[in-house]
Amino acid sequence: MSPLPPAEQHSAALDDDARPNAPHGPNTPHGPDTAKARAAVRGGAFAYFVDQFDIYLPIVVLAPATDYFQSAHLSASTTALLASLVFASTLIGRPLGAIIFGHFADTVGRKRTTLVAVGGFGIITLITACLPGHETIGTWSVGLLIALRFIDGIFLGGEYTTAVPLAMEWSPRHKRGLNASLITATSPAAYAMIAALTLLLLQALPSAGLHSAYVQWGWRIPFVAGALLAALLFRYYLTQVHEPPPEYTGARHKLPLARLLVRYPKSLAQVFVLMTGTWLATNMEAAVTPGQLKEHLLLSSKQVTLTMLVINASAALSYPLFGLLSQRVGRRRFYIGYGLSVMVIGAGSYALLMVSDGGLGAALGWGVMIGVFTVGTFGPIAAYLTERFPTSIRSTGYGVGYSLALIAPAFYQFYLRQFDGFMPSHLAPAVLIALAGALIAFGGFLGPETRDVDMADDSTIPKLA
Repeated sequence: MSPLPPAEQHSAALDDDARPNAPHGPNTPHGPDTAKARAAVRGGAFAYFVDQFDIYLPIVVLAPATDYFQSAHLSASTTALLASLVFASTLIGRPLGAIIFGHFADTVGRKRTTLVAVGGFGIITLITACLPGHETIGTWSVGLLIALRFIDGIFLGGEYTTAVPLAMEWSPRHKRGLNASLITATSPAAYAMIAALTLLLLQALPSAGLHSAYVQWGWRIPFVAGALLAALLFRYYLTQVHEPPPEYTGARHKLPLARLLVRYPKSLAQVFVLMTGTWLATNMEAAVTPGQLKEHLLLSSKQVTLTMLVINASAALSYPLFGLLSQRVGRRRFYIGYGLSVMVIGAGSYALLMVSDGGLGAALGWGVMIGVFTVGTFGPIAAYLTERFPTSIRSTGYGVGYSLALIAPAFYQFYLRQFDGFMPSHLAPAVLIALAGALIAFGGFLGPETRDVDMADDSTIPKLA
């Protein structure tokens, strides 16, 4: 067997989570039951899709219905700030959900905790679909929307904290990269589906003015669809998905969060750097781009929705390729290389789109490049984060590492305003995309190679400082 490259030997030696392959793992005859493994991976993909469908609902669906929740007399900057708070409140709730549900996933069980999380966000999404507007209850309308999205974020943070590690623990080692990418590819696919549904509704329903059909009730349809998807997901997990074997979930600890913070602070810090860059790039692509397309490039609501559909469909198609690439070259090399690509290609494509005057055609063309080279970090992320933490605290480590980094990027509007006076506002997002790429590359560099670690805990392996 050929040795690891020097950089990977160094990282593996310094990191306390790098573990050699155990004698019995997912690739051996003693590995997980194939049917149960497939059910878990399908469940993880379905869960991630429903999660992301719910996350992006307010960004796409409520954008044409802003007047329903806010006074028409507000300034454009205040309207944009309130709209960003609706999205940010969901993101801020997710780390709290990861801590709460990660604890129970590691102490009670992955499946049962997933069921509670899924049921919770399904109910909150249905309640959101029934909210009255500003015309009825005034500013309470947007206030309730923000509060419900925060609670929704707690349950959503719990869902992926439990469902994704469960799927990865069932996955054979040589398929973890591909399975992870098939799960995470449902995120841009969910965004694309929301965009397609919104485009269809805007085509069928009048959307101009407070009393138009879309503004009054059309936006509710995707939220009801999200609640129904949650109900289907709940039933699937209840009837089809099983807890992983004990050897893949490890000994349960009473305080997994405390163990994570005390014994694995370096692992958590490294993941935090990588995920901060990941979420910063994601917010630029998913939350900022629609507004720039409309305000700077003057595209119509339908054209904006179509462009975002193309951007996210392109990203979804690229994820399996990135997952397979990480399985071939290793997770560490992939993230270093992809981060550099985000700095150059992702940021460059965004800037070129903003200075172009080619209308919808230019938006669609550059949109493909933006989709592939801003959010592709998510391709193998489910495999990488579950490989970074030992089994007994895996859900907590995955959930906190994935979600804690959401907080700083959630205030993207504040960061963008710091560029006022230095550069045009439509180019500032490209700078933050470049910064995101640098963080992704640096985070990947700091971490070990995890592609071949075994998912089972091996207490005989010494923990290095």
